[in-house]
Parts: sequence; C-alpha cells; structure tokens
Amino acid sequence: MTATGTDTPVTTASIEHKERAEPVGSARAERLSALVQQHGALAVLALVSLVASFSFDSFATGDNLSNMATSSAFLAIVALGMTFVIITGGIDLSVGSLFALGGVLAAWGSRHGTLAALLLPLAVCGLIGVVNGLLVARSRLAPFIVTLAAMLGARGLMLAMTDEGADTYLIGKGSFLAELGQGSTLGLGNPVWITLALFVAGAVVLRRARFGQHVYAVGGNEDAAALMGAPVARTKILVYALSGLLAGLAGALNAAWLASGVTIVGNGMELEAIAAVVIGGTLLTGGLGYVSGSLVGVLLLKVIQNVINQIGSLDSSYQQVVSGAFLAVVVIAQTWLGRRRRLM
Repeated sequence: MTATGTDTPVTTASIEHKERAEPVGSARAERLSALVQQHGALAVLALVSLVASFSFDSFATGDNLSNMATSSAFLAIVALGMTFVIITGGIDLSVGSLFALGGVLAAWGSRHGTLAALLLPLAVCGLIGVVNGLLVARSRLAPFIVTLAAMLGARGLMLAMTDEGADTYLIGKGSFLAELGQGSTLGLGNPVWITLALFVAGAVVLRRARFGQHVYAVGGNEDAAALMGAPVARTKILVYALSGLLAGLAGALNAAWLASGVTIVGNGMELEAIAAVVIGGTLLTGGLGYVSGSLVGVLLLKVIQNVINQIGSLDSSYQQVVSGAFLAVVVIAQTWLGRRRRLM
C-alpha cells in the first residue's frame, strides 16, 4: 500500500475499480448524448405545445390541430425523402421546385383522370430525381450544384407549362383526386393518413431493409461501404429518385387540397425540409438520422408558425427567424455531441 500527498490510501483494488468506473461513465454519457440527439426535438415540441395550449385558447382546439396536421403533411412528405438523402451525406435543393411542378402536373393531368393526375408528377419528378442521382453517383458531381441546377430547371419547366404563371389548371370538384386531398377519415385529413403511412414504411425500410443499411453505410463512410460490398452508386441514385418521387407526390396532394396547380408554392421549401430533418436529429454530415425525428422537426416548425400567427402582432418573417435560430442551436449541439463521442 502506498500513500498520496493527502494520505489517501491507493490500493490495487481501488485502481481497478476506477478503471472499471470510467468506461461505465463514458457509456452512460454516450447514451445520454444519443438520447438528446434522437429525442431532443420531441421534448422541445412537447414544451412549446404545452406553453401554447395554456397561452392561447384556440391553439389546442380540434380545428386548429387538424389544420396544422394537414398543412404539415406536404412538408413532411418532402422531408421524408430529404432524410434519406442527408443520411447518405448528400443534399437535395430541387425538392421545392419539384413540389410546385408536381402540383401543376397533377392539375394538368386531372383532365385525363385521377390515375394520370397521380402518375404524371410521380414519373416526371422521379425521373428528375434519377438524373440527379446519376450525376452525383456516376459523374461524381457535387450534390449542391446538381440539385441547384435541377431546382432551376424544374421551376422553368413549371413556368413554361403555365405561361409564366398566367394559366392555372383546376381540379374538378367531386373527383377522386379532390377527395384525396380535401376529404377526411376519422377526423383527420386524408393527406395526414397518407403521410403517416409513408413514414411508417420509411422507418421500416431504413431500419429493417438492406437498402436502409446501405443508406447508413454510405453516409457513415463511403469508401468503407464500398469495401464491404455495398452498392454505393445505386444507393445514391435510389435516394435521389425517392426524394424526387416524394416531392412530386407531395405537390400532387397539395394541388388536390387546393383544387388547383398553384405556381407560387414551394419557394424555400427545400430549406424548410432540410431544417426539419436536421432539427429532428439527422446529421448533415451523414451516417446518422431518424425518420421519426424528421416528422417531429416538421411539426415543431409548424407549431412555431402557428404560435406566431396566434400572437397576431408578429408577421410571418419571425417564423423564419425562430426556425433559423433553432437550426443554428441544433447544428451547434450536434457538433458538440459529435466531439464528445470522439473523445470518449
């Protein structure tokens, strides 16, 4: 037995106990960091909703909650596709324009029946997504540049179809497409049920399917994924195709909800989708992400927007200020948590 300067005995047993305690403490801190990463946005959403419920009489009413859920559905569908893209370490700036293009294509195609109205935006927007994926995966171009070009191209195609926005295609009342967007089931709008079904499917694919494993592997370390036999190029092509498909579907449902192919929608939606995904816990650097977190991120942005509307004295620009502040805080927190994990 030896003694320190403070006469505290140090034995072999105490040293072994300390060595065992340090990994336990590190593991506990790592689990806490992961918990904050995955469920931090949910805690903030619950807190903001609770405060808003006590502060505004009309916030927790059935009509307001139903309207928030329906308006959130379209952004949530876009954010679902964005989640897959960001987990692979990419980015898709074209989704806002594809959303607008999908709505115009659906309204234009509704003259030929509901099937054409749904298939046309899926085919065109999905094809644009495939082209994005091919350029990113095969030509190794930067996703930012590729999808920026697609954003401009899709917006130009939409404007060409509508004579610079002068023509607005309408969806007939009473049609199945209009019912799909405007109808409700069990008190919730049909777009909400479609969104929930898509998120359940997305979570299953991401967590249980081999494709989901490839998505995480490519985002974690592309070179290591290739060495393990993961189809890196095919995975990238598929995630961009999925993002385009979902953006087109969201646009079609939005057109059905509005009963027309509005040309001014989708501006800035790509930034909202990215913000929602990152706020929900998905790392911008790729390799880690949660479908459920993206849904929570969308709801949090919509609740903030609704609270600002409830205040009345603030305009919509404050929603962007608050959203930007949330995004900045989340990115800083992600960076800090990532550094802690590397040091553990």
